[in-house]
Order: sequence, then C-alpha cells, then structure tokens
Amino acid sequence: MCGIIGCTGRDDAVDVVLEGLATLEYRGYDSAGMAIVSGTQAAPELRVVKRAGKLASLRHAVEGQSLPGRSGIGHTRWATHGAPTDRNSHPHVSGDGSLAVVHNGIIENHEALRAELQAAGVELASETDTELVAHLVAAERDILSAGDGAAPTTDGSRLAEALRRAVRRLEGQYALAVLDVGEPETIVAARYGAPLILGHDDGVSWLASDIAGLIAHTRDVEVLLDRQLAVLTPGGIAVSDLDGQESEGVRYKVDWDVDAAEKQGYPHFMLKEIYEQPQALTDTLLGRLGEDGTLALDEQRFADGELRRIDKVYVVACGTSYHAGMVGRYAIEHWARLGVEVEIASEFRYRDPILNPHTLVIAISQSGETTDTIAAAAHARDQRAPVLAVTNVVGSTLARQADGVLHTRAGPEIGVAATKTFLTQVVAADVLALFLAQERRTLLPEEIADAFARLEALGPLLEQVLAHDERIAELAHRLAGADYFMFIARHAGLPIALEGALKLKEISYLHAEGFPAGEMKHGPIALIDDGGPVIAIATRSHVRSKLLSNLAEVRARGAVVVALATEGDPEIAAAADHVIALPDVHELLAPILAVVPLQLLAYHVAVALDRDVDQPRNLAKTVTVE
Repeated sequence: MCGIIGCTGRDDAVDVVLEGLATLEYRGYDSAGMAIVSGTQAAPELRVVKRAGKLASLRHAVEGQSLPGRSGIGHTRWATHGAPTDRNSHPHVSGDGSLAVVHNGIIENHEALRAELQAAGVELASETDTELVAHLVAAERDILSAGDGAAPTTDGSRLAEALRRAVRRLEGQYALAVLDVGEPETIVAARYGAPLILGHDDGVSWLASDIAGLIAHTRDVEVLLDRQLAVLTPGGIAVSDLDGQESEGVRYKVDWDVDAAEKQGYPHFMLKEIYEQPQALTDTLLGRLGEDGTLALDEQRFADGELRRIDKVYVVACGTSYHAGMVGRYAIEHWARLGVEVEIASEFRYRDPILNPHTLVIAISQSGETTDTIAAAAHARDQRAPVLAVTNVVGSTLARQADGVLHTRAGPEIGVAATKTFLTQVVAADVLALFLAQERRTLLPEEIADAFARLEALGPLLEQVLAHDERIAELAHRLAGADYFMFIARHAGLPIALEGALKLKEISYLHAEGFPAGEMKHGPIALIDDGGPVIAIATRSHVRSKLLSNLAEVRARGAVVVALATEGDPEIAAAADHVIALPDVHELLAPILAVVPLQLLAYHVAVALDRDVDQPRNLAKTVTVE
C-alpha cells in the first residue's frame, strides 16, 4: 500500500528521493517523509523530515533546508496503524536518532513487540507498528557492536546482520529499508509479502516499491524475493537470504520508458490512461497467436495434458480485477465449456473451497502483489490445484508462484482508479478462454482464429468510442448534482455495470450501485426517484428485449435513463433519455467497448465536483495488506 524509495551514491540524494516519491504517491498519500545521511564523513548525522498530508507538504517542509547527502530513503504512506499525523509518518527512528526505517506492510505481532519494548523501558513516539522495527534493529546493531561472536556474513554489513535478526522476530508482511549513520553510504532492505525492486547503474544504487520509482534511472531491475535481504552501496547490490548466504532475486529489463509515466499534456493520469486503451489492447494481443495458429501463454509450467483434464475453474480477484474475472466467466463457459465460479479473493480460502488437481484457479491482480489474491492462489496450490496468473507486472509475486502467466501489457498505470489495466484484464481473460478452448478442443482452430481476429479489431473501435468524450463530459456535468447513481445490465454487461458504479464511487465519492436488471423489481427499484440517473448497458445481446422492459420500469418511475446501446438500435433510443452509441460487436466482446464510456462518465463527474481524480481519498493503488 505504501511507497518506498531509496538511493545511495548520488550527491543530490534528497532530490532523487523527492522525485521518486512523486512517482510513487499513488501508492499512498496520507503522509510523506524522508531520511538523509548528512553532515561530514567524519561526523555523519541522520536528518529526518516528514509531514502529514500529500507530498506537497513534505516539499514545502524541505524547501530552504540544507540537506546534502549521498544516501536517503523516503516513504509515502497509506495509513493502517495510527492516524495520518506527523508523528505517525515514516521514516521512524531509533531512540538515539541514529537509525531510520521505512516500511510497507503490517507487522501482525506488533502488540506483543510493543509490550516487550515498553517493558524494557523504550519510549515510543508513535502509534505505528513500523517504529517497533526501528528499535529492534537498533538493539541488534548495538549487540553486534558490543561483540557477541557472530560469524561474519557474505555482505559484510553489521546493519544487514542486525536487520536479519530483527526480521526473524516479525510476523506479517513487510518491505523494509533501513539507513544508519554508522554505515552512511549503505541502505539495507528486506522483504516478505510486500514488493521491493532494486536497480544499480554507474555508481548509484536504488530501491523502490515498484518499477515506476526506478524507471527514470535504469531499466535493468532485480526483484527482491521473500525472505531475502539486500545491501545497497554505491559500488553495487549484494542479495542474501536470512541466513546470510549469497542469493539472487529475479532480474529483467523493463520494456517501457519514463514518458509512459508522465501526463503528456493530459490534465490527469486517469484521462491519459483511458485514452491509452486502444494501444494497451493491441499490446496485450501482440504475438499471442503463433504462425501455426495456436495460442500461447507468456509462461507455462503445466504438465502435458494437465489443462485438458480440468473440469472446474475458479477465478479469484479483488475490486476491479474481480469484475474483470466476472466478464471472463462468460467467455470461458461459452468457448471452453467449463463451469466457472468467480470469488472475492479475500473470502476464498476462508470458506474451504473444494479444490483438486482438476480444478484450475485463475488469479487476477494488476500489480501481482495483491495480498488476498496471492494468499488465495497459495491456498489453491496447497490443495494441488494448478494456478494461472493474469497480471500487469513481470516478475511479480503472483507471476512467480503461478503455473502459468498471461501478462496484460498495459504499461504503467498511475491513476489509482484502474482503467486500462481493467480493460486489458478483460482482453486477457478472453484470450485465456480461447486458450482453454484450444487445449480442451471445444473450438475448431478456425473458430479460435476468427474470435481472436474479432478481438484484434477492437482497437480501432475503441478509438470510435473515445470520440464520445466531449458529449459524455457534457452529460456528466448535467448529472453531477445527483446524490445516487444506479447502473443496470444483464448477462456479460452486468460486470461492466458493477465496474461503472465502482469507478464513479471511487473518484467522485457519490453513492453508486450496480444491479442485475432483472433484480430491479425485487427491491432496488424502490431507490428510483424523480430525476435519478440510471445508467444501462443495453448493447445487442440475446437478453436485449428483456432489458428493454427493465428500462420501461425505471423510466416510468421518473428515472433519467442513460443507455449504452449498439449503434442503429431505435428501440433502445426510444426507451432512454440519452443514448451513447457503440459499434456492433459480438455480445461477449461488447463489455470491452462498454466500459470506456463509464470510465469517462466517472472521470468527468469527478472533475465537475472538483475531486482529486488521480488520488481519491482513502485509497491506494496496490493493496499489499490484508
């Protein structure tokens, strides 16, 4: 949830840390802070500046201060333990002020550790679980300094050994970075269950919570793995395990550049990312269909014939990814003829699902670091069920642990509200449905090729949908005064109705709900009042006539009906107050086009209400805590 940045080997470390925090602020923006080793080589000192609020508050606090230094760590916070105040902001320091820690994750045994430290006379300055780590590491460092006969480790860092000893006592998840005046050009980091990315180039070493924090400096990165520790110095990076033995993370080259993480003239990242969707769709499909006409995953570690023996599919995901999985269910059932259940990942493993080697679990996560989704996938593997991951991040935890991987290739998404990553997840789910149909031989090769060609043809059609932007903006300004929005649909449009409601509530803070249109008379229709907006996904499908009846029901009760309809449909036009026409495509592919107007509607309503579109309150981009 939180963002971590670190740098050693640059004379302008404070500027590098601030720039890195700016790229990571979407991970949390309740507070921000930094620690810099300053002073002289003979007398280094730790300087810590931190402020509640967004990064601008920290920038203002730093202005006018002299903070020279070659090593620094920074943090942007999404609050869990302790309110978002100055004293709860990271970094947290040891009692003597010589050591600083930043942290992403949750230390689950924090209450026991807090009681132990307080019993030992340690005065705690915050309500956070992170501060406890600072005191634990400092205590172990002091023991080592006094000499306890500990064997030297491969990295030769006393601070590293102190962190090793401290993390052995932690329960829960953590990505930690530690700075100590005793080793002024060293940053030590460790992870378990929360991401950390490393990079080194030309006498400088960096670390960050994700690639966006490093891309301005290097494209050659190394993903730190669980229970690994890294020692960063200007001369390089040494990775080891918790026993101090030399180890290695996952190394790869990033295939997008810093321009992809810039607004490029758009007023908000969200709008830019909505407009990037035609290219994201094309990239996601690129190279999937081989010259021999067969589909392939990005990574596959399934045994021969394993997928042909599958008789049940579970899709596990959270939030927007859950809605993408719901869309995928229709495609998998229709094309691969497999029964599919879509589950909220945070509930999946607690209900004792029936899993076996013939059950395929598809785990969907934009970041590949969503804690609940990773835990659901791990539970599936414990039951010997094969796992297939759909994720946007190469080398992510979910991708490494799965038996097969399909990458969505959406590129960096900075806006907290998912747009292009959702659309590419739906596209990937369709590709996966065709892949399963291929493996199970439920479609002929020419049928698979035809369906794939239809997917490829959606790119230009998305451009046509985006051409409605100005009209949707006008409509959004007219509807922004409503205090409640209802979204209705049937069949494959239902997940899009749910996603449209989620987008609107995320960034506008208005009450919005999505319902199956056939359920209206079973309760939700009581919410309809005069002038209340009802957004209907009413594209061509085998249940379109039934949806027409639902539109009549809500319009008769005074609702303002906005319909997404297939172009050239006079009956829907007559049943709605406003119509947004979409190109005519197969009903299983229509959700890919239908979601775009709903993204634009949410965006423009939020702008009309003067909301912070890219950084909505209380939310963060990646949920790495349970």
